[in-house]
Amino acid sequence: MPDDMARPLIRERAGGSRHLEASMLKPSTLLIGILGTGDFSRSLARRLVASGYQVVVGSRTPARSAALFPEEAEVTSQMEAANQADLLFVAVYPEHHSTLVHLKPALAGKTLVDVSNGLQIKQEGPSNAQQLADLFPESYVVKGFNTISAWTLQAGPRDGSRQVFLCSDDQNAKSSVMQLCRGMGFIPVDMGLLSSSLEIENLPLYLFPSWRTPIICALALFVFFYLYNSVRDVLHPYVMAKKNNLYKLPIEIVNVTFPCVALVMLSLVYLPGLIAAFLQLWWGTKYNRFPNWLDHWLIQRKQFGLCSFLCAVLHAIYSLCLPMRKSARFQLINKAYEQVNAGHPDSWVGEEVWRMELYLSVGIIALGLLSLLAVTSLPSVASTVNWREFTFVQSTLGYCALSMATLHTLIFGWNRAFLSAQYHFYMPPTFLLVLILPLAVLLGRVALFLPCVGHRLRQIRRGWEKSRHIRFILPDDDCHNGLENVSNV
Repeated sequence: MPDDMARPLIRERAGGSRHLEASMLKPSTLLIGILGTGDFSRSLARRLVASGYQVVVGSRTPARSAALFPEEAEVTSQMEAANQADLLFVAVYPEHHSTLVHLKPALAGKTLVDVSNGLQIKQEGPSNAQQLADLFPESYVVKGFNTISAWTLQAGPRDGSRQVFLCSDDQNAKSSVMQLCRGMGFIPVDMGLLSSSLEIENLPLYLFPSWRTPIICALALFVFFYLYNSVRDVLHPYVMAKKNNLYKLPIEIVNVTFPCVALVMLSLVYLPGLIAAFLQLWWGTKYNRFPNWLDHWLIQRKQFGLCSFLCAVLHAIYSLCLPMRKSARFQLINKAYEQVNAGHPDSWVGEEVWRMELYLSVGIIALGLLSLLAVTSLPSVASTVNWREFTFVQSTLGYCALSMATLHTLIFGWNRAFLSAQYHFYMPPTFLLVLILPLAVLLGRVALFLPCVGHRLRQIRRGWEKSRHIRFILPDDDCHNGLENVSNV
């Protein structure tokens, strides 16, 4: 029986059928070429060799580059690699693509995988892959592997993302690269024609696009509340009594600021859903498009919630560290000394004890519910629950978390809102400012529970339109049988 590796038919095939025949071969018989000797090329060669493929690397200086690649990979000239390989990765910078023009005859009829990225985000084409296709019109260009880092290739798909985005104008060439992806342990994602390559090339260049607005909002709120608390608790005592409270700035003021940011950010998670619901009630239809700012806000609710969770966790950690401060110990000793000298060793105040007990208990419940929301928002966890379960956690339990956090703030305030001594420089206590937004959100939520409002909103979301006068009757069993959430958009 002849050796499969010795068959000359595959090597001698020409034209468009070459890459089709090569894609049907086993990994051990498919020869993969790599043009370029950079970090990505070396990691790609290691991954291909580990997956059982034969690899040939094309270099301008083969003798110098051979030691950088696995022994199983053959390092030769670019022309020799182009002649031998069935499928080639073009792993050179896009500005150097023109240096490969002399390989055009050898690359004719073969599949070229462009793995390059740009230096900046492009809003208009042509993309690097499209420019490569223009340079090699007789080859089949596939865009892919540019979103996979060299480390992920070297360590394997178990570390990092397993998805590889691919696009090409030739379906057969794209299918062969998809088969190669699966052989390497990755999951290919078909992104369509080569015109989608611009979007794929922009993906690695984005810097947390969905996080920009939530982070800016959180930082702005932190700066505002930090300055507000500093004026009330540091500047006011110094101006009125020449009392130096600067020691409060690193920990105590920060600890008072974080819960303010956390509660407002949590309110901003549920406010856009309420705005969307009331807009649909106002319009009498669900087919009107929301304003762009509301669309973006609805999309970024997860990021707002995670920022809120981060601030809540930091608040809990700072609170646990408060007794460790030297200032707290000195204050405790001085307070005890003053009470003993005054002849009142018993400092028990029942009202303050109850307030603190309730304050801590409700705060722990709120943090626990926020933790559940944060864990459920992880893709690996969200994929294990159905839509009804996910909605119950994120909406129903989310509003419970908002209610507990609001109650936590109310108990902290207790009766301080009615004491004139709390209005430093005529500025209201911080908790009064913080409570405005969450109370408004909770009241809006209660309004959607009213039978007349909730019934009409469910009608609208099932297709009823005010302007078309469609007769609409909801099914029985409490209208929605618990399957719909009137505030969830």
